[in-house]
Amino acid sequence: MSDHFFDDTFEAFLFDMDGTILNSIAAAERVWGAWFRKIGLDPEVYLPTIHGRKVSETIASLSLSHIDPEAEASAITKAEIAEVEGVVPIPGASLFLNSLPPHKWAVVTSAPLALARTRLEAAGLPTPAILVTAEDVQKGKPAPDCFNLAAERLAVNPVRCLAFEDAEAGIAAAVSAGCTVMVVTETRKHGFDGSHNQIANYQHVRPEILRGGLGLTRI
Repeated sequence: MSDHFFDDTFEAFLFDMDGTILNSIAAAERVWGAWFRKIGLDPEVYLPTIHGRKVSETIASLSLSHIDPEAEASAITKAEIAEVEGVVPIPGASLFLNSLPPHKWAVVTSAPLALARTRLEAAGLPTPAILVTAEDVQKGKPAPDCFNLAAERLAVNPVRCLAFEDAEAGIAAAVSAGCTVMVVTETRKHGFDGSHNQIANYQHVRPEILRGGLGLTRI
């Protein structure tokens, strides 16, 4: 027996990357943990702040006068590109993404382009035709710019998009852009208590290709 998540259909699906279609937590926290220790900050306190935002904006938010956010972001990104052990797909994500028409979905990530491509490849996931990354927008999540740009590149209205997200900054960005949000909880330590629909992963959902667009069905 299957049932629909929504009565409405969508013109496109927009996916965050880390924590939403792939799990890179182990790799990211190894790199960031080493960086926090190097600058004298407790990783246990600050690691929760790294998810869902541009690297330079995360560093800038620490307000460390002796740190150049752009220079440090470049070094961290290089370290993350080299650290792919443990980068794996969210269960069911590969089949789900490969079931979608190429012109009907995009990845919208706070990661730089080189890191995004590296992690998608490491996780064995398809690279989308539309990939919006940190370099493409001046203001990262929670600003809506990245989702607006992805919708523009797909030639659709963001209000007619379903955005898959896991982090608070990304959820806020998608809502601000006018997207409907589906929260993916696979990597969330404390689940999700908000009002948005949610799935643990993609093992029990499938996309429906409809005349009016895309639907989402439980299986």
